[in-house]
Amino acid sequence: MIGAVVSQTNECEVCTRTHAGVAALAYCDEPKVAAVLANLDTAPIAEPLRETLRLLRKLTHERTVHSDDMRAVLAAGISREQIHDALAVCFTFNAVDRLSRTFGFAVASQEAFAASARFLFARGYF
Repeated sequence: MIGAVVSQTNECEVCTRTHAGVAALAYCDEPKVAAVLANLDTAPIAEPLRETLRLLRKLTHERTVHSDDMRAVLAAGISREQIHDALAVCFTFNAVDRLSRTFGFAVASQEAFAASARFLFARGYF
């Protein structure tokens, strides 16, 4: 879900669609992923995930966060280690999104996105 939200914030259609597909497979719930991408505030997800995604979306968009942002995530029940991990994932997707746009990755067919999502879900990202 992090990859899809960060990529959407970066307006990287290739990465948004690919990682939304992976998230849909991971959650076994494509409508939930679509709801997150349509409106994070009303999406049917747990508050810890919502606060984490808000933080990462803000960091991606504004390139900064403040102590109040971190307090909100901690208050939602996310540990410092989980925040650290989420920030690392966010950094990775910010880099990949920029490379994708720089090198002009093509927007493929829906079937190609689905195949890519299945591959990443089965094999992992690393």
